[in-house]
Parts: sequence; C-alpha cells; structure tokens
Amino acid sequence: MNEDFYLDARPLTGKLKEFQPLSVLNVNKTEMEPVWDYMVRSYHYLGYDNMIGPRIKYLVLFKDTPIAALSYNRATLTVGVRDSYIGWDTRQKHKLLKHVVNNNRFLILPWVKIKNLASHLLSHTLKMLREEWPLLYGSTPYLVESFVDRDKYKGTCYQAANWRYLGETKGFAKVGKTFVFHGNRKGVYVYLLNRNFIEQIRALRCQPLKKVRERVPNMMLHTPDWSPEILEQAGITTETVEHLGQLLDEYLAQFSECYSRSEQRIHGECYVKGLLSNLDRKSMEPIALRYEGEDAVRGLQNFFKDGIWDDEKMLKLYHKRLSSVMADPLGMINVDGCDNPKKGKNSVGVKRQYCGPLGKRASCQAGIFIGYSSSKGYGLIERKLFMPKEWFDDSYAGLRQKCGVPEGLEFRTKIQIASELINKVISLGDFPAKWIGADGGFGEDKVFLDSIPEGYHYFATVPSHTSVWLEMPEVFIPDNNGHKGRQFSRLRSSTKPILVSSIADDDSIPWQRVILAEGAKGPIFADVKCLRAIDSRDVSGGRHYPLPNKEVWLYIRRFADGRIKHALCNAPADTSMETLNQVATMRWPIEQCFEECKSYLGMDHCEARSWNSWHRHMLFVFIAHLFLQEIRLRFKKKLPILTVPQAQLLIVAAFTGDKKLIEKAIGTVMYRIKHNYAAYISHRKKALQLSVGMPCCTI
Repeated sequence: MNEDFYLDARPLTGKLKEFQPLSVLNVNKTEMEPVWDYMVRSYHYLGYDNMIGPRIKYLVLFKDTPIAALSYNRATLTVGVRDSYIGWDTRQKHKLLKHVVNNNRFLILPWVKIKNLASHLLSHTLKMLREEWPLLYGSTPYLVESFVDRDKYKGTCYQAANWRYLGETKGFAKVGKTFVFHGNRKGVYVYLLNRNFIEQIRALRCQPLKKVRERVPNMMLHTPDWSPEILEQAGITTETVEHLGQLLDEYLAQFSECYSRSEQRIHGECYVKGLLSNLDRKSMEPIALRYEGEDAVRGLQNFFKDGIWDDEKMLKLYHKRLSSVMADPLGMINVDGCDNPKKGKNSVGVKRQYCGPLGKRASCQAGIFIGYSSSKGYGLIERKLFMPKEWFDDSYAGLRQKCGVPEGLEFRTKIQIASELINKVISLGDFPAKWIGADGGFGEDKVFLDSIPEGYHYFATVPSHTSVWLEMPEVFIPDNNGHKGRQFSRLRSSTKPILVSSIADDDSIPWQRVILAEGAKGPIFADVKCLRAIDSRDVSGGRHYPLPNKEVWLYIRRFADGRIKHALCNAPADTSMETLNQVATMRWPIEQCFEECKSYLGMDHCEARSWNSWHRHMLFVFIAHLFLQEIRLRFKKKLPILTVPQAQLLIVAAFTGDKKLIEKAIGTVMYRIKHNYAAYISHRKKALQLSVGMPCCTI
C-alpha cells in the first residue's frame, strides 16, 4: 500500500445498532492486507513493520469503508502473571503454548466513535479465531492474551467483553537472548476460549515423565485425582483389602527376631496394630484392653519400660526396610524438633521450656528427630529425647533412676544431639542424600551449619535477624591512628552486614512468582528472591565483630498469606533456581510426618514416664507409619491415590474380617476421594485467582 492511500475520514458517531451490518474479514494474503498494514502503521500507537510467525489480520468494514483493524499472533513466551494464572511449569508451557494466542494489535480509527464497538469486535473476532486458527495452523486456541498500555488506555473494552485482568508486566522486553528493562509496564488481560484449559494442565501434570514426575512436591503433598474407575485401576477391591491383615503380619514378621520371648512379640505386634487402629487414645492401656485383655495392661507397660529385647536391632531392620522403599541419591536428610505438652513433673525429660505446638513456654517433652525425603516418599529415621540440663543435677538423681535414664548419659544441647544423629544416619549408609535440611532452631546456629559433613549441601531456615553481605567486604585490623591506648588486635570488616529481612523489603531486588508444589488445595504459590550472599560469623571478644565467611545462596520466600521465610544454602553457585525451589519443598515432609503420626498414629499419646518407653513408643510409631506408606504405594495409578487416613480406614476394616464392613469402607474411601477431588478443583481455581492479587507481578 503506498502512503497516499485514501481513507474516508468522515466522522462516524452513534450507537452500534445504527452501524449494522459490519463486515469482519480475514485479510491474510489478500488484496486487502495492504489496507490493514497501512491503517495500523499510520494510526496505531505501536505502528507496524512486520509480523513473524502464525498470525491472522482482521479488517472491519462499514459499507465497504475500513473503520477498524485487529490482529492475533503467537503468544509471548514469558508473562509472569499469565503463567501464574495458568499454573503450568516450564515443560508444560513449551508443550501447550501453541494453544495460547496474542491479540497484539487493536485499532479503531480515531474518527470512529461508535459506542460499544470495541467490545463487540473483540467478541466477534474471538468467535472467528476459534474456527479459523486451527484450520490455518493446526492447533486449537484455548486462551487469548493481550497487553494494554495503561498509561494510554483503561482497558474498558476488554473488561466489557469479559476478559480477565491479571496484573501488570514487569517492564522487560526480550532483545536477542536477554531481557532489557524498558520500564513500560502493561496490563495483562486474558480470555479463556476453552474453560477446561486449566484442567488440561492438571491432566498433563498427571502423565508419566522421566524426571519431572519424580520431583518431590507431587509425592510429598497428596494431589487428589478421581474417576469412576479409580479404585479398580489402583487395585482396591474387597479381596485386596481383606488381604491387608496378612500383609501386616508379613510386614511385622521381619522384626520377630528382635524379641526374647513369644509374649514380647505379641505385645509388639498388638501395639503396632493399636497404633493403626481407630482408637481415640493410642497409649498402652487402651491398646492392651482392646487387643490383649485386662490382664495384659501391666505386661505391656513392663514390655516398654523394662523389657529385655533388642530395640536397636529393630531400628536397624526398620532402616533397611525404609531405605528399600525410599532411598534416592538426591534425597534429603532432615532434622527437626517435635515437642509434646506434658502435665506433671515425673515423666522423663519434662521441663518448662519452649513448646512448639503451643507456641510458648510450657511443661513438655522435647524430641529431636531425623527424617528422610526423596522423590519416592518420606519417613522418620531417628529420634532422641532432649534432657534439660537441670535433669543432670543431683536433685534429680532419684527421678533419673525412676525414669530409667541410662547411666553415664551426659547433657547435650539440641544442636549437639542433632549433629550426632545426622552423623549416625550418614554412617549407616542406608540413606543416600545430597541435601541436609534444618528448621530455624538449628539453621541459626552457625556451629551446626559448619558441622555438616563434606559432600552434603545444607538448606537451612534462618531467622529474619540473620546478617549477610551482598558483596565480600575487606577484612583488616584497624589502626588506632596514633591515639594512646592498646593497639586494635581483632579483625574488622570494611562494611557492616545487612539483615536478611531488609533484603526481603528491598524493592530494587525483584520477587519472582513460582509454584513450589501442587498440593491438596491446588498450586502453592510463593514469591521468591534468590541471590548469592556472604554468610557472617560472629567473633566474640567482649564485643561481637561479625566477619565474612563463605558465599552461600540466600533464598527468601513470601507466601500468599504474607509469611516470609529466609534460608541459607551452601550449594554451588551454578545451582539453578528451579533446583533450589525443589529443595525448599523437601523440608516439608518431616512436618508432614509429624502431622500424620500425631493425627493418626498416636505419636503424642505416649503416657509412659521412662526413657525406654518414650524411645520404644516412637520406634513403633515409625514402623506403623512406614506400613501406611507402603499401602499407599501399593494402591496407586501413576501416584498413590490414598491419603494416610484413607489407607488407615481400609486397614481398620481389614482387621474386622467382615466383608460388609470392608465394602462399606471402600465406599467411604471412594466418597472421600471424589469429595477431595472436587474440593481440590475448587481450591485450585481460587488459588489461581488469588495469586493474581499477591503482592508482586513478574514477567
């Protein structure tokens, strides 16, 4: 089209119904395409040079007079708010991006003032696009996006046409292989042509993958699924559930060599059965009364407190079994504390101290636990009761003896106990791992972090007052500049470190929106800041002089509810952010273990007062938990379909041996699976909508 092309510029003003009919033409490779090119080049604020890749150009005519022009082409690769709304990962995006189309130009000539014309044209061209795009390019459009310069336009026509506003871009444009900041943020609008698009993303996530399927989050957090044939496909029938009792007998038989006498084996197996049962209280007395009778209560108590049987051997056998199910070279060894409120003062290790479940100081027992997580599952490995320092005073000698505290046991801090247990687990060789995870109580202790064995990378939560440098400072001994007095003898740094909380608050360091995992309530969104920093060490000498240590990763997460967590990780500098996101989720399973063991297996129901009883109770909880996990892994499609309480429900029914009760339990499980799936879809939709309103937007 030459530049002197004439357009009829007589004003058109009025209502839409007065300008009917309108002709909307696909002018690709037609004699009218130069008209479209000229109009957009001359009157659109972005102009027009050339359009690369799949595209459709629509020209709008009223009585053969051009009045508007629209075009659609391939979608933009990276749009933060759009990607968060869809909820896809990188692999899914590359596979499905062909189903997203971009409305890249929309022009109504400046002398055309027809009310509601813009929203009408958007709706009309989307109907045409739905039919014509697959014929031209072989892929069905599921979603259409558009970017609106909100300094120039309000986006009213998109809102009137029922497009969804997602937020703003970050203001970057791709130039070559890099992104360049131009500062012109644009509003992002999308329109779903296929309402099932989000569900297709979820369905794709359930397909088997070589590596991505093995990622931890989908295994750690149960992702609901449902179909009318789901139980049959997973192998759950009346016959297989009836067989669960025999499976439990076979599972417990491996520990029979640990007992000195047959009655001890009966006590041990009944106790595991009691932990797996539906008893409200899973302590010794209720379990003995249900499964062994009144006369067995004292015997079960003696079995735990003074019984001579090899619980260390049982623990080793448990380790072998857990390892055979869960071991993975890329696994994580986790350390965490678990406290149980305790009334009275006569139970072993009880003291008024900080109690995690209560969030305050209270009388409780504090345990240190080691867990293991991998792409194959999770479980607890080790446990040790923390003995407060007061318990080693002479005034506690009688109580120590009464509670069976081992002779020669010395006071150890929680940090020392954690280090000893980690080294013990590593020396076993049963649990290969690349990572060691720690919560804030251990992560803030720099001595603990420095004690992590070589060959392992820690990922440790740290308090918000942790200090770091963003650049390595100079270290020197200050000169006293001729002043009288002693010469300075301690090293100082040239600059002061900054708090990790201040980095979280620094707007010049952008957040990046990520989906950390897919859980029972849909995607778990977080805004992440991930950068290299210099860890600090305090050198004490009357005053504290923080000095730089090593370069580490500083990983900051801000969740949808506003919570912010900070972590340090000594992984190599070339570690990808995707890897760190995955490792961040590998800390969760030990919390999941505590939740499952307390809610369903009576972990916090231990009423015994002795050292042996506490440790043996925890061991049997470990064993019961592993059996539940094996049942979940047994009944699966591509992933386990049962939650822990659902697996427990089937086991309890199997204990009865009653087919009618088993069939009823299967029906209940089916109902819960379907109900959980419906809730998952609802929560997921809400989570995706709320993610748009989270505190930051990225592109």
